[in-house]
Amino acid sequence: MKWDKRRKIFRSLLSKQECYFPGSVSDPLSARMAEEIGFEVGMFAGSIASMTVLGAPDLTLLTLSEFSDQAHRICRACELPIIVDADHGYGNALNVMRTVESLEIAGVSALSIEDTELPISFGSNNKPQLISVEEGVNKMRAALAARIDPNLVIMGRTSAPIMTDMDEVLKRVIAYAEVGVDVIFLVGLKSREDLNKVTQNIETPIMLGGISSDLSDKSYLASQNVKFCLQGHSPYFEGIKATYETLYKLRNDGKENHGNKDDLINKMTMEQEHLKLLKDYM
Repeated sequence: MKWDKRRKIFRSLLSKQECYFPGSVSDPLSARMAEEIGFEVGMFAGSIASMTVLGAPDLTLLTLSEFSDQAHRICRACELPIIVDADHGYGNALNVMRTVESLEIAGVSALSIEDTELPISFGSNNKPQLISVEEGVNKMRAALAARIDPNLVIMGRTSAPIMTDMDEVLKRVIAYAEVGVDVIFLVGLKSREDLNKVTQNIETPIMLGGISSDLSDKSYLASQNVKFCLQGHSPYFEGIKATYETLYKLRNDGKENHGNKDDLINKMTMEQEHLKLLKDYM
């Protein structure tokens, strides 16, 4: 299939003075739904991929081939431009190059590479950490070098706002912007003051995830060069709850399940069992 049309459409969004809320998708049908409803772009997250493909929590257990295969299924089912969260690029800078190659072939319009140390390293007590700025820069360079289609958008992602202070955040976003990534993807930014500090230092378009209510106004975000802002992945979670409830009624002669469904995702992905494995072996 040819992917150039949707990639050009996605590129055009970066030049507009608007902020878009991507539709969270997990499979071909949800992508078609997002397209039919009118979303300009879809978002396929790594955490959602882990649950959809493996039925496992977001612990970097998914392989590149499993992720890219699902991304390809999504892309071939619709014309909606799709952003994918490629996590750490499935390894070092050379692995990042393979990741870009695989996802470009799969048909995505944009992909993000992040500077979190993944998978969680031994002895880290299950606490995410950042790789060095130098390694992060070289991962971004590798991603850009591996791209064949110039319309494929490469996003430099950092969760530094969650893990450290604004000085470190600014150091990273400035470094990644100078390398030439097309978009800076910030996770966990909490205030307008912090966003203003970022936009005062870079001209690169921005994508936000894990935001506070202070950063939910589209007009303000657009004025700060924020092109995309994630709203979380409630479509997937609500769909899981609806599936469980329907199955329950079918099994129990139409009776409703009055139990606690708030922890349903954790239960179905066997989160506690996976956390015990982390404790036992990591």
